[in-house]
Amino acid sequence: MWPLSGIHACQATRLPGGTRVRPLLSVPIVLLLVPGWSGEKRLDLPRLPARLWVRPVSLDAQDPARRRVSRLTWLGGWQLSGSDPAFGGYSAIATDGRRFTLLGDGGNWLRFSFDGRRIGSAASGALPGGPGTGWDKRDRDSESLAIDPASGAAWVGFEYHNMIGRFTPGLAKITALRRVPEMRRWPRNGGAESLVRLPDGRFLALAEAKKGARGKGRQGLVFAGDPTRPGPSFAFTYLPPTGYEPSDATLLPDGRLIVLNRAFRLPYSFPVIVTEIPAGAVRPGAIVRPTEVARLEAPIISDNYEGVAATREGSDTILWIVSDDNQSRLQRTLLLKFRLDPPSTKARALK
Repeated sequence: MWPLSGIHACQATRLPGGTRVRPLLSVPIVLLLVPGWSGEKRLDLPRLPARLWVRPVSLDAQDPARRRVSRLTWLGGWQLSGSDPAFGGYSAIATDGRRFTLLGDGGNWLRFSFDGRRIGSAASGALPGGPGTGWDKRDRDSESLAIDPASGAAWVGFEYHNMIGRFTPGLAKITALRRVPEMRRWPRNGGAESLVRLPDGRFLALAEAKKGARGKGRQGLVFAGDPTRPGPSFAFTYLPPTGYEPSDATLLPDGRLIVLNRAFRLPYSFPVIVTEIPAGAVRPGAIVRPTEVARLEAPIISDNYEGVAATREGSDTILWIVSDDNQSRLQRTLLLKFRLDPPSTKARALK
């Protein structure tokens, strides 16, 4: 769209030969000569009502009866799809096991209820604020989400800008946005891919890429309080499996952390290693070596898994994993449900 402010009002002028051209007539002439808008197309915005479909998938298509992957027991998996052009691209998940919030990496969100068989009420929308104007993906690049279960307040990590925003319940209104000084050296396209709210009110953020970290490590921060407000913090280093990058993390009820570690392999696959960090291992200056929980790679159903959340069902710890389909026809939006089982033998740290 050509900005009207670029067409200046003026008095009638004379062209060579004495022809007078009035401004009202000169505007259409200018518009005919100016090429159409060739900039980046605006991100699709969600349309209401949200229409969703769900289809069950198998853990292992080659062995439909398979139910175990190391310490993960398969409880179900589903492919989600929607009619909305804005559907997909989900990089973060928050859930209580019945109600789900998925956050896309372009600032779009999706909420729905699900009982394991059918989708219940659903709603979608776009973040009401953040870096930039929200015109393109880079403006938002919302890769991580943490929600306070008591108040419903939400915090979003904007990866490209290394900023964190705070939102009212339901992501309805933005109340704070801060460029975090401690994250200023984090990579623009590898920043706060993981954001975890701890029970004592602290927050943990984990960078996806390794710029500035020691060795093959990824930088991590623990904030003493709300990361959108100035306050003390401490740094640590996380060592992912070789060739993998952390794509999300979640807290377990006993204080352990679960981390998704993703890789990209040609021609087009995304193997994932799920790792575990012991409670108390994250300390100032610590180099954190996780232990392996399971590998999600062929023939196990795999995709670009970028979101993980933990819930409880009785005495069982449940892991929910969602994939980012990059809004590509080559990928899917998958929602997986596993039970996390205790190690049968003493776990060893990944080398």
